[in-house]
Amino acid sequence: MELKPGYKRTEVGVVPEDWDVVTASDACELVVDCKNRTPPVVNHSDYAVVRTPNVRNGQFVVEDLRFTDENSYREWTARAVPQNGDIMITREAPLGEVCAVPADRKVCLGQRMMLYRPSLSRTNSSYLLYSLMSLPVRANLLRKIGGSTVGHAKVDDIRFLQLPLPSLSEQRSIATSLSDVDALLSSLDQLIAKKRDIKQATMQQLLTGKQRLPGFSGEWETKFLGDVTQIVSGGTPKTSISEYWDGGIPWCTPTDITSRPGKYLRETARTISSQGLAASSATLLPAGSLLLCSRATIGELKISTTPVSTNQGFKALICGSAVNNEFLYYVLLTMKAAMVERASGSTFLEISKGDTSRLAIYLPQLDEQVAIASVLSDMDVEITELEQKREKTRALKQGMMQELLTGRIRLV
Repeated sequence: MELKPGYKRTEVGVVPEDWDVVTASDACELVVDCKNRTPPVVNHSDYAVVRTPNVRNGQFVVEDLRFTDENSYREWTARAVPQNGDIMITREAPLGEVCAVPADRKVCLGQRMMLYRPSLSRTNSSYLLYSLMSLPVRANLLRKIGGSTVGHAKVDDIRFLQLPLPSLSEQRSIATSLSDVDALLSSLDQLIAKKRDIKQATMQQLLTGKQRLPGFSGEWETKFLGDVTQIVSGGTPKTSISEYWDGGIPWCTPTDITSRPGKYLRETARTISSQGLAASSATLLPAGSLLLCSRATIGELKISTTPVSTNQGFKALICGSAVNNEFLYYVLLTMKAAMVERASGSTFLEISKGDTSRLAIYLPQLDEQVAIASVLSDMDVEITELEQKREKTRALKQGMMQELLTGRIRLV
């Protein structure tokens, strides 16, 4: 393909002619490898050990963070003490994940970790982080080690990794633009987390009758699930008979429940035929049924929007006239622990039809159920809209990185 005027082809793709392409060693004043062994671990201290699970998608991950003692910290940082502005990178498991050294922690490098310290006169730290996350740089690193993120990079693969390097002022402009989008993503993450916490608190109040909505004052009753719903087990047609499969009847497995976001199930990965339905213990459930996982992922559930059948991993619920399916959906979300506690089995845990039917639920009158479900549904809609906005913002960031970090769009 003919090059656009003013651009050149390099090991990290096509970039503007006035950009340099340098090794990480040239862009940094220091490139440091870990000690290639694990420091002693203590329950908690001021000294954190950054391992590969703590570095994901440009972020420092505090979950499963481990700690070491002060003497070990000094030994493991003898080559360099990680500081604000440094970038950490994984050499495997998986390869090429990066994050900035956190400003509020003393850290040392665990196994399979390396550290870049940018040269302040040549390289902007934030730009370096984004560049290391860009597709051309990551693809170049993967080519060096055989093309897989599960591979292992040598120290020199990290030390001499090639990077596109515009002027320092353009680096700062690129980093500022991408940092602004990251700030928006961070604010959306915080808002979504806050909204989820509010929803959980609201569920705790409304679903137990501790707080009543305006206009409702009637007594609540304790009922067994089997008294207010029809509980239906599923089935699987013989897989060896092709006529039983790929028909017009949605056939749900627990994966359909756990792999799709939201409250409703609108489609399934597989379908069965009317012959398959008739030749198995599967049942055609009406739209609005609660598809409750009864094994493996016990307690996970969705509401079907169309008639659907399930495999044996379900105790589906068809609501009677005394209970609203949307209200019951939210109640069951709070009962996962109770279901797991009742589950039994030697090969895998499963809650039986009988134990499912004996689950006790607390019910107001139907009109109050509908009102409570409406409040919680509105909260779900708000959270979903925020999550969709976050996904669009993430996509925007990826597009910006592709354009800015290759020089297709210039900011100076």
